[in-house]
Amino acid sequence: MSLFNRVIQDPASFCLDVETLGECQIESPARLRQFVTNGSRAVMAYEVELLKTAMSKLNGALPSFEMAGPHSKIYHDPAWSRAAILTAGGLCPGLNHVIKGLVEILAFDYGIRLIYGIRYGYSGLIPRFAHAPIMLNPDEVDTIHEIGGTILGSSRGEQDTREMVDTLTRMNINLLFCIGGDGTLRAARDVADECRKRRLAVSVVGIPKTIDNDLNFVGRSFGFETAVAETSPILSSAHTEAKGTNHGIGLVKLMGRDSGFIAAYATVANPIVNYCLIPEMDFEMDGPSGLLAALDGRFNSGKNHAVIVVAEGAGQRLISGAAELRDASGNLLKKDIGEFLKLAIDAHFKRTGRDVSIKYFDPSYSIRSVPAKGTDAIRCYLLARNAVHAAMAGRTNCVISNISGNAYTLVPTQLVCTERQQVDLDSDLWKAVLDATGQLHSFNPNINVRQAL
Repeated sequence: MSLFNRVIQDPASFCLDVETLGECQIESPARLRQFVTNGSRAVMAYEVELLKTAMSKLNGALPSFEMAGPHSKIYHDPAWSRAAILTAGGLCPGLNHVIKGLVEILAFDYGIRLIYGIRYGYSGLIPRFAHAPIMLNPDEVDTIHEIGGTILGSSRGEQDTREMVDTLTRMNINLLFCIGGDGTLRAARDVADECRKRRLAVSVVGIPKTIDNDLNFVGRSFGFETAVAETSPILSSAHTEAKGTNHGIGLVKLMGRDSGFIAAYATVANPIVNYCLIPEMDFEMDGPSGLLAALDGRFNSGKNHAVIVVAEGAGQRLISGAAELRDASGNLLKKDIGEFLKLAIDAHFKRTGRDVSIKYFDPSYSIRSVPAKGTDAIRCYLLARNAVHAAMAGRTNCVISNISGNAYTLVPTQLVCTERQQVDLDSDLWKAVLDATGQLHSFNPNINVRQAL
């Protein structure tokens, strides 16, 4: 059962309220705003039966999160406030959009002039790395949304929480914005906890960034839609290459370490894919229900090409011999499923005497390094805007979410970091993948489905 369903069915066992530093007593300088009413909340789910179950365990109350947005009274005095922004983890479309949004709302709505850009993630808060911060203002960030990546740089790896809080204290920073995924938000939670232990009035607010869309309770992650859109020309090229020769195979590896959302959405958006392989499902290479038999059957039926999309974390148990390695953040590095499939498919057809041509595409880095586009770029700005309003109102240890339709809410960081969101193999999304590929008729990937960890 997914974390979302567990929370809905037993909301009393989870904390749905965010921390606050104290009473808001300062008149907000933000004008021409529709201020959020204190206590206003957004319901987590719309299914009546789920809500009935949750209400029965909350004495009639609805499971909900606090609404995000500007408050008429704020906690932090803008005249005395100093803000810091950092980006950590892998690159993702939209990072510069978020930085620009944070700086502009801090400056234009609250008149805050001291905004520090922390270089290279959390390592920028550790003195021995000697990464001097840069000063940010609206002029400095005016056009950064036009380029990919992050002007602040990024890094992976755990840093000493106490040392980071020492740096925040020396710099008199009372507003910290952390843009990143699971590891980044866990570090933000630890910083907020340490600040609370020291009784420091520091708002620590996370802006969720994960190109894999694998964070719970945040809605659609920024950068995800752009990543899916960027797959279209690659898949088109793979399809063209596959059709350009008899028995051609276009093999495309997409990002998705533990969650196959990019691969699944890209497949539905580009219904030229014949097989979609994701980490959430188990599949075999050999045997009557394996991928190799499915390719044999496809070619034997008169089809002269095939397109395969595989998420980077799929099929890991099939790859033997490679040592387990971890990145600087402690994440288990995935073995190269794309190269494995290429070699395994090629060897199979050499054994069977069929002449095939395999073209392998790995566009991961080119996809994640582009700027956000369209509604994705809008989402970046709205997340940034609501992060600033939450911080100024003294909210801390929270993440900005838009899980409730168009409403933006505040979710406790701990809840977001509890476990990864994964593709539900009983969902309409996965059924749409099976419809778009037709793979269920020739290849049964749902045998021995591996349960989400």
